[in-house]
Order: sequence, then C-alpha cells, then structure tokens
Amino acid sequence: MAATFYKIATVTVGSGGASSINFTSIPSTYTDLCLLLSIRDDNTAGGNFQGSAMEINADSANQPDIYVYGTSSSVGSGANSGQWSWMNTGVSTASVFSSVQLYFPNYTSSNYKSISIDGVTEQNGTSAIASLKAKLWQNTSAITSIKIKSYSVSSLIVQYSSATLYGIKNS
Repeated sequence: MAATFYKIATVTVGSGGASSINFTSIPSTYTDLCLLLSIRDDNTAGGNFQGSAMEINADSANQPDIYVYGTSSSVGSGANSGQWSWMNTGVSTASVFSSVQLYFPNYTSSNYKSISIDGVTEQNGTSAIASLKAKLWQNTSAITSIKIKSYSVSSLIVQYSSATLYGIKNS
C-alpha cells in the first residue's frame, strides 16, 4: 500500500526565539500524521542536550512511554511519562540542531494513540544522544493540536528551529 505525504504546515522560529511551536486545527482528513523537527533551545544551565516536551490537544498528562538510547559512551533503556525527545541546547556546538521525527498512526481513531519518536542530537564532537521512543497518549479524542516546547520551563526554542507537519493518506 502506497502512502502519500501532504504538507499541512511548517513553522520556522523567528528572531528572539519562541516559547513553543504550535499546530492547531489539524484536519481529520488523513490516516496518519508525521512531524519533522529541526530544533534547539537556548538553555545554558545544563549539558549539550535536554528534553523536549509536547502537549496534544493541550494535554501533557497520560503519556507513558518506553525508550532506548545511545550516547557516545553508553546505552540504556527505560520508561517515563515526561519528555518526548532530546534537543540541542545553548551549550551545544553553535548553530547545530537536533533532528526528530514523530509518527502518529490513526490519529483520528477513538482508541488510545500510539506515537513513535526517533531523535538524535548533533554535536560535531563526542557528546551526542540518539533515542527511539514508543509513547501512548491515553486519550480517545482525535488529535487536533500539537504543541512542542523545551522541557525546561524558562528556555526558548531558538531562531531557525523548524517543524513541519505532514498528513499521510494510504492508497
């Protein structure tokens, strides 16, 4: 079965940064959604990367997950219900952004929504992280809005970060 991607919207963060990237009024005319991010925040209080957070339909709860990750020096796995993926920070190599893909199959169904996340931080050095995550949004509503933000409440998503949302139709 062939799948066709249709660009719904792209958001590119402008000068001064933004507290979040938002997609609202997502149409229900597709089978699945795919969200591609090139993202970085301005946090300089921590390390080279930190977590990103997401709200679906203004809900940041009910999102358990399992994950595996690898860094330049270790591997691991676990489960939590907080962050979605990793992003580069203000401490990372200048002008380097994380790449993240989120896939939302059957986003309009009346069942809980599974979400797969594949992300990697870039560093041009020895410190980086790659992760795969499976998340479950425990809600039966169709996904109509997605909000991406830094896991650090005081951090901004920096200029030139971008997010593109695609609707997918299987034919």
